[in-house]
Amino acid sequence: MKSITINGSQRESVGKKATKALRNAGKVPCVLYGGDKPVHFSAEAKTFKPLVFTPDVFTATIELDGTKYNAVLQDIQFHPVNDSILHVDFYQLFEDKAVTMDIPVRLVGTAKGTMLGGALRHNLRKLKVKAIPANLPDFIEANITELEIGNKLYVTELKNDKYSLLHPDNTVVAQVRMSRNAAKAATEEEAEA
Repeated sequence: MKSITINGSQRESVGKKATKALRNAGKVPCVLYGGDKPVHFSAEAKTFKPLVFTPDVFTATIELDGTKYNAVLQDIQFHPVNDSILHVDFYQLFEDKAVTMDIPVRLVGTAKGTMLGGALRHNLRKLKVKAIPANLPDFIEANITELEIGNKLYVTELKNDKYSLLHPDNTVVAQVRMSRNAAKAATEEEAEA
């Protein structure tokens, strides 16, 4: 999985006044959970742009005063009016400890049903995956070439030995439905016959 480096500095005070001063200086207060104790730090707001404003999923390497932590974005809070980042929570990754992440689904191929007038519906754009950090994929490929009109691609067809999908077996990832134009043409053909 791809990683982004975030350079930060540890925070001494974590109160309201200190947090407000950080935000006024263009920095974002952050917390790293999952270790022995939470680590409070701050980083420049612009360093979060490639991590937050993208459909891809990344891990983060957080550098604080010479110490490196591997982490994953757990929660983020935005300002309700101007959408600036107010606060970020990270969860520390360990090599032997499984982590849960939302991984994007990438559809591959052209469904046969769409060539016959059907409409492709991409029901789930991300899937919840649990795995150790080394086995986390950048994306999950879903081959849709065999889908006819009325067919569905279920989560069970995307299973892998390296990670487990945390969805019920009957969850639909993509489907080809009858479009209005195709349905109208089929009823007109039946009426003529």
